[in-house]
Amino acid sequence: MTSPPDETVHVEVRGGAYADSVALLQVSKDVTGTPGVLAAQVAMATELNLELLAQMGFDIPETTPNDMVVAIRAESPEAVPTAIAAVDTALAATTRGRSESADTETPPRTTGAAIERTDAALALVSVPGASAAAEAMDALDAGRDVMIFSDNVPVAQEIALKHIAAERDLLVMGPDCGTAVVGGVGLGFANAVRPGPVGIVAASGTGCQQLMCLLDTADVGVAHALGVGGRDLGADVAGLSTRQAMRRLDADPEVELIVVVSKPPAETVAEDLRAFAADLQTPVQFALLGAGQPDITTAAESVLEALGRERPSWPHQGTTATAKTGGYLRGLFVGGTMCDEAMLIATDALGPIRSNIPLEPAHALDDSMTADAHLMIDFGDDSMTAGRAHPMIDPTLRLDYLARTASDPATGVLLLDVVLGHGAEADPAAALAPAISAIADVPVVIACVGAGDDPQNRARQVDALAAAGAEVYLSNAQAARRAIELIGGAQ
Repeated sequence: MTSPPDETVHVEVRGGAYADSVALLQVSKDVTGTPGVLAAQVAMATELNLELLAQMGFDIPETTPNDMVVAIRAESPEAVPTAIAAVDTALAATTRGRSESADTETPPRTTGAAIERTDAALALVSVPGASAAAEAMDALDAGRDVMIFSDNVPVAQEIALKHIAAERDLLVMGPDCGTAVVGGVGLGFANAVRPGPVGIVAASGTGCQQLMCLLDTADVGVAHALGVGGRDLGADVAGLSTRQAMRRLDADPEVELIVVVSKPPAETVAEDLRAFAADLQTPVQFALLGAGQPDITTAAESVLEALGRERPSWPHQGTTATAKTGGYLRGLFVGGTMCDEAMLIATDALGPIRSNIPLEPAHALDDSMTADAHLMIDFGDDSMTAGRAHPMIDPTLRLDYLARTASDPATGVLLLDVVLGHGAEADPAAALAPAISAIADVPVVIACVGAGDDPQNRARQVDALAAAGAEVYLSNAQAARRAIELIGGAQ
């Protein structure tokens, strides 16, 4: 791809330079806002980032994953030095303050050293996956529970950690535990929900968020939400942390009802957990996604019924473009559970759905991430976040794919999720609404997973997305059914 004659492209590779993906996301945003800069991407040279840079029209010289790529498209050659200076200033800002005062206490370099300075009962580990198990083990050795935010942790290490934790009556939350609420404090991607009588055990980050936010909309709060990692209910891990979390909630007098929410679990593990729940003192409800199982909205309604609360009419807002009967359903998700739930609903109506996280291996997408078929992509899957911030923080990859998918004449409807809360993108509608406005003749349906008091202001986000031409639902299940309806899918 060549640039128009009035544009200047500058690409440089900085060997051995490193900054984490979240810091580089902010650098890219800062530089893009510099006068004279049309586009900027500063990223580590991982395979995924190189692919995105190529899609943006940049020609990248030979690199290694340890290199940093600075790619700029400017209005003129004169704007390039200013852009490079903005890159250097923004990179310097990411480390400023670490050594501004000689009197500042030297920060600990290991989890073990940090634990020695505090009496906190829980350690949060967020390091590259290859190093996470060692740090988590430090926490367990110190008698602390641990939340492992890191992804790409080998499953054998997860199993070993969880067996050790169970022997010591400790809890391992994760790996890839993106959401938790402990004693009213949100950790990771957590929504601003009120305290209340429900305790959640979640082998699903966005599934937990969807459940919490629906309950919050119905004026029901959450005492704790203990994430256990998306693999915990798989056959290999066999619910080790789920059992421990259920025991914790059962012992808490503030918890009147326990809800276990999960991506599709291993059938034998689900059966064992139901038997385990029968021996607890606190009632337990299950929201385990799968063929023939209730969706999360239905599970939320069951919780409300069990608590004697009224079920609200889940609100939605906006009107899409004219329905385009026929064509393919294309779902672009930042939440893996939202993607799973939508695929289960769509499969019943439309048949098999192609995906990078398919319900059946035979329906897996190839590396092109495209197909002449109904498809749904989870941009938060481990394979899509290597060297990149999660798409709930960095929307770049999904926005690029959205533009290309919307221009495909085979696309009949677009289905997306927007997930709010602490830790997530500060204003997702700021970039997504203009992208939706630019889409012609393809209806867009959005599930907005958020609580009324979230920092992004859910009402403002919904208003902006609806004004851009999307139909916006608070229920992911309702959004999926509406998308199916818009292409004439059987219900």
